[in-house]
Amino acid sequence: MKASAFREMTREELLQKLKELQEAQFNLNFQHATGQLENTAQLGKTRKDIARALTVLRDMDRG
Repeated sequence: MKASAFREMTREELLQKLKELQEAQFNLNFQHATGQLENTAQLGKTRKDIARALTVLRDMDRG
């Protein structure tokens, strides 16, 4: 997901999306640990999306 898409969201939507991404990351890590994850690139994509969401949240807090 692009940062511009995160910037269009409200704070509440962004917090909800962040929660969903963190849950997805947990599930991906669990699948990876048990050898069930086929597309390991999804781990990095999810981690970067979490970072983008946190960055946009910090920008919103600054003003």
